[in-house]
Amino acid sequence: MATSWPDFPHGNFRKFLVGRGNPRMQGLHRREMTSARIAPTLAVASVESFEVAPRRQGELAAEPVPLAFSVARVLLVVALIGAPLAFGAVVTWAWMALGLVASLALFLWATGSVWQGRLDLIWSPLYIPLAIFFLLGLAQYWAQLPLDRFETRQALVLLGADLTFFFLAAQLFASADSRTWRLFGPTVLLFAGSLGLFAILQIALGTRQIYGIVDTPSNAHFGPYVNPNHYAGLMEMLIPVAVLYIAGRYRRSSVAALPLLVVIATVAVAALLLSGSRGGLLTLVDETAIMVALLGWGARTAEKRRLAKAVAATILAAMLLFSWVDSGRASKHLALIFNIESPGGSEISRENLALDSLRMWRDHRILGVGLGNFETAYPAYQSLPTDLWIDYAHDDYLEAAAETGLVGTVLILSALALFFRLAFRDLRHRLRSEGGWIRLGAAIGCCGLLVHSFFDFNLHIPANAAWFATLAGLATTGEQSSNSRQSPWPQTRAAY
Repeated sequence: MATSWPDFPHGNFRKFLVGRGNPRMQGLHRREMTSARIAPTLAVASVESFEVAPRRQGELAAEPVPLAFSVARVLLVVALIGAPLAFGAVVTWAWMALGLVASLALFLWATGSVWQGRLDLIWSPLYIPLAIFFLLGLAQYWAQLPLDRFETRQALVLLGADLTFFFLAAQLFASADSRTWRLFGPTVLLFAGSLGLFAILQIALGTRQIYGIVDTPSNAHFGPYVNPNHYAGLMEMLIPVAVLYIAGRYRRSSVAALPLLVVIATVAVAALLLSGSRGGLLTLVDETAIMVALLGWGARTAEKRRLAKAVAATILAAMLLFSWVDSGRASKHLALIFNIESPGGSEISRENLALDSLRMWRDHRILGVGLGNFETAYPAYQSLPTDLWIDYAHDDYLEAAAETGLVGTVLILSALALFFRLAFRDLRHRLRSEGGWIRLGAAIGCCGLLVHSFFDFNLHIPANAAWFATLAGLATTGEQSSNSRQSPWPQTRAAY
């Protein structure tokens, strides 16, 4: 017997997001389904290490990597794969498990550092604004500024989990050797392809339940996600990593990886389009333009022709697969890409939400209404009468400004500026290594979600936020291993 979504064993869902019978603007209960009050969009800057106690490269090369570090990497990847499969980790047990795994991985990293007798800390100046942002939320909580302190406390817990994912990605992959990257790259590639295939089969078979057992409001699910926009947000991050991993392998060796690139990218891109997410389509176009430019940059004429053929074949195959599987629902919705109103014709539009959010920010200009308190404060600023319950602004930036005021906004903008400056610098040197291609894919994936965040609330979905934090850590961390002898980053050493 199917389990009805509102009666899900771990949920007590009292209200849904805006829109009657509207899959696009439908979300889930604030503490269960989209429970993650993940802190507003926080991009992270590149790691700029400083040398505390220099060590010879030869000595470093001879040192074995503690087993705890390898286990921590595995746990990190397992959490990233498991979270999307658990409905995006929007149910309480899922995001709690995500936080526990992150804590365990952090403990293993610390244990490995103790075991080897020193702390290899990859330091980033961006730890400072990130810490200040976290302290801002704590100050709001202890000063009893928020209307609902429970929501602020939950937002702080989830923000802490995401910061842990970023920190661990920086620490565990900065010293990763080529073997680690050759495992991580295919893992992301296969995960993206598997999620895409799962969603396509779901549509082709007309499945009305997630995994065939869980009902969703208005049959709005796509893949393992209740909201198709959030599925698209995840795929936006995975596709660039997968594509640039194979492109890096293709350009660095004679391995005939091009057919695999076309097949996997076709499935993943077609699945993203089939989600019907307009923000996802816009983001995909932007990411494709960036990847095409970077793939052609510095390549010989013959390579450019092969890459151009591969890109054209991928796009054509994805469109054919999309046309074959789509029943007309996705294409009809994608045709409304320039319509700013809420999908489904709800009386609440994104324009109304944006204006209301700005008025909320105006009245709480310095410190905001409190982290995670947009939903609680919004009824006082709702401009149009409706019996619908609004819990997100559908714009992560405006919601962040309303919740944290000018102080939080300045911190976020500073982090974004540093992210763009540091994630894309020294590309010619970075692309000499296999890990460099994956890092670049991670940077493009983060940029994609940052674009989508203007239209949705992907960063409030625990699984997507964890992937964003991890990819940001990868994108902004220089290679520190002995295998990366040309790395511009000095080694950070803090001896016990």
